[in-house]
Amino acid sequence: MRIALNEARCSGCRTCQVICSLHNFAENNPKKAAVKIVGHFPAPGRFEIKICNQCGVCAAVCQFEAIAEKDGVYVIDREKCTGCGECIEACPSNAMVKHPAETAPIKCVACGECVTLCQRGALYDADVREVQ
Repeated sequence: MRIALNEARCSGCRTCQVICSLHNFAENNPKKAAVKIVGHFPAPGRFEIKICNQCGVCAAVCQFEAIAEKDGVYVIDREKCTGCGECIEACPSNAMVKHPAETAPIKCVACGECVTLCQRGALYDADVREVQ
């Protein structure tokens, strides 16, 4: 699945963050979500969606080879990861986060749960639907 964005459709409900943390960590903790919703108010008055686009920069900078591509998705091996944060700093999408309760950074694994629950179509599967 290739997750695509239509930020103009985002209402800021943050359902994507809740389902992401529930699916990946079994916790209702949006701070552990791999998708971030950033409000820009009062101007320009919109929400920005930050999510990994699977570019691979994180894997390229990881000196411990803890991030590898698998079927088009870059996945962190939590056993190999030292938590150094180089991947977070290098991420051009600013889509990786470090949570104090986790030893490894958090990034999108393209599970698609956010797409399934986004009622407004701000997040969608680009493999199924054309760009909005």
